Amino acid sequence: MSLQKKIGLYFGTFNPIHVGHLTIANYMVEFSDLDEVWMVVTPHNPHKKKSTLLADNHRLTMVRIALEDYPKLKASNVEFDLEQPNYTVNTLVHLEEQHPDADFCLIMGEDNLKSFHKWKNFEVILERYAIYVYPRVSEGKIETQFKDHSKITKVDAPIMELSSTFIRKGIAAGKNIRPMLPHSVWKYLDEMNFYR
Repeated sequence: MSLQKKIGLYFGTFNPIHVGHLTIANYMVEFSDLDEVWMVVTPHNPHKKKSTLLADNHRLTMVRIALEDYPKLKASNVEFDLEQPNYTVNTLVHLEEQHPDADFCLIMGEDNLKSFHKWKNFEVILERYAIYVYPRVSEGKIETQFKDHSKITKVDAPIMELSSTFIRKGIAAGKNIRPMLPHSVWKYLDEMNFYR
């Protein structure tokens, strides 16, 4: 009997993906028991204002090119074909149906854990899936029910305070933000003239 592959799902708009995302994903796959990390690109919610969110395919392309040198990290567009608005619980069920040989887990920042009790069907998620939490500098407290939960593992990953919003604003202001992005992603953004 083959062992199930343990896959961590790291959700985000990745608008754009930056070295903070990469550092967290790589740390999770190298320093925990995860075999792979899938970076799940969240599609634009049709019910929300478009604002500065790049088209789904561009954000997916940037994640793909950022991960080219990381064989244990994969880009996923699984949510692109799911009905919108979509909920994490639906994505998990869908992925299990598509990949019965995989053991899926969630990766989230400590800030997300603080609002996890507001997620749709969070009890179901907690009952069926392990959650790997990386530290964030953030206000507020974690619900008592999540503090020492057997399904929640705190991973001592580096604290990354870099945000996509900061990067977009920097580009718009004509700042050099190249060190904050994987080189391939910077090139793509620059050639496409995004966020200016």
